[in-house]
Amino acid sequence: MDTSYLLLILFSITTVIGLWKLFAIAGEKSWKALVPFYNFIIWLKLIKKPWWWLFLIITPGVNFLMVGIMSLLLAKAFNKRSFVEKTAAFIAGFIYLPYIAFQKDTTYIGPEDISKLKPSFVREWTEAIVFAVVAATVIRTFFFEAFTIPTSSLEKSMMVGDYLFVSKISFGAKIPNTPLSFPFAHHTLPFTESTKSYVEWFKLPYFRLPGLGSVKNNDIVVFNYPDGDTVALNAQDQSYYQLCRDYGRNVVWHNKEINPQTGKPYFGDIVARPPDKRENYVKRCVAIAGDTLAIINQQLLINGKPAYVAETMQYTYKVRTDGSTLSSKLIEKFDITDPIRYEQDSAGLFYLINLPNNKVDELKKVSSIKSVEPVIEPVGEYNPRILPHKPTYKWNNDNFGPLYIPKRGATITIDTTNIVLYDRIIKNYEGNDLEIKDGKIFINSKEAATYTFKLDYYFMMGDNRHNSADSRYWGFVPEDHIVGKPVFIWMSIKEDNKNNNNKQQSGFFKKLKTSLFDDTARRTRFFTFVSKDGLSRSYLIHFIVLVFGIWGFVYFKNKRAAKNNKSD
Repeated sequence: MDTSYLLLILFSITTVIGLWKLFAIAGEKSWKALVPFYNFIIWLKLIKKPWWWLFLIITPGVNFLMVGIMSLLLAKAFNKRSFVEKTAAFIAGFIYLPYIAFQKDTTYIGPEDISKLKPSFVREWTEAIVFAVVAATVIRTFFFEAFTIPTSSLEKSMMVGDYLFVSKISFGAKIPNTPLSFPFAHHTLPFTESTKSYVEWFKLPYFRLPGLGSVKNNDIVVFNYPDGDTVALNAQDQSYYQLCRDYGRNVVWHNKEINPQTGKPYFGDIVARPPDKRENYVKRCVAIAGDTLAIINQQLLINGKPAYVAETMQYTYKVRTDGSTLSSKLIEKFDITDPIRYEQDSAGLFYLINLPNNKVDELKKVSSIKSVEPVIEPVGEYNPRILPHKPTYKWNNDNFGPLYIPKRGATITIDTTNIVLYDRIIKNYEGNDLEIKDGKIFINSKEAATYTFKLDYYFMMGDNRHNSADSRYWGFVPEDHIVGKPVFIWMSIKEDNKNNNNKQQSGFFKKLKTSLFDDTARRTRFFTFVSKDGLSRSYLIHFIVLVFGIWGFVYFKNKRAAKNNKSD
């Protein structure tokens, strides 16, 4: 049995023993301590707290804090009110409650009547902070979470610098795997570079609450990055597995050579992260469990049929001009945000640019443009960075598959050829021992010719197809990695050009001012709703009118009340 379950069982038993005796001292029947959930109701009765606290007690991430608070209040109700006693009850109630329960002088005097006490400054602020942490944790875990778009893989649907809210209820909130963690921190403690914000000695299994729906084809989805189960701390923006393929595992683990740009080792320590603490990514779900996916000359096919194509989907194009350079006005007109490469071949100079589908024909009409040709990796050209990273599968960005997307309960035939497509699922995501020996496959020490999947899986791709590290590179997204659905962009700030070394990065408020007042494309993204086809109209002006309307109403109401008080 997992250590987490043993500890949970031990803590529960000791707590129940304490409650069994304390209930009797307080005049309640001892057997009530043995009934799950009902014992919490009696506990709340003894400390005179409302019944709805029960919902907070069963909320992962909040329940441990609530049990600590309830243990402290129960100790006070039994006249244990010194600083040491209250601290012991809050931190280790599962030990302290049984301890006081079997002391001869323990008596129930009831909870402290705080209505007669004038709260101190420290107490007021402590209660306010605790309430804010609990409320925000509940909202963040089960309803909505703030998120920032970190990469350009979904340009122009989602852009770098978009600040949005992700709905957890769309697909059902996922119970945290590591509920004992620092509030509002993802995987690293604030003001540190590598200190974990969570403890791993206590973990919960995967469980998802019912949601408003399930992930559908073409949904834009936020998920935990699957390849992020292992991370090189000094190269967190790169896939650990790709680093091992590029440099060799031994180099990644043991190379202590200093990177002159950072002053630190190139790779640093190697750490593992649980699913809920892996980086958040956002992509479009192009294939769901049970689908078969293929890409033929850039055309995506799902179950043999052409897939949905967003108007703003981007590919790389080879653009030749009449010899003139691409002007900044033209770049702005076509909203070309990705780096522009200037190269040369036997026919002369050309640009390589990423361009949305709905801009291609328009660009061809520009007088200085002589040709616009798509850049397509040919059939049979092996790309070692593309799944499954084996020369036997000569797949690339533009010609890929066919590939079956695993579905919970589905059984497939496996052999030494196709096992490379699903070995990561079998080993890493579904926890099996996998070994290939003498041309045979062994799963959990038994020879296997078939495998039945335990979870649903998804295939994610970016709309910026030639500038997106997605499932083509690192494979399937398990259902236990799905976080939620982007629903609302409340702010969008244009980042400085990272390739421009001559300009110093401007401050946040300067970028906000530029995006809000000088950049029309960004301004129209403020206060917009997200759909698979793009963004709704901006509701920024409506929000401003509403805020000023509320402010005006409160202002004049208070002014009128003050005038009436004067006249009285």
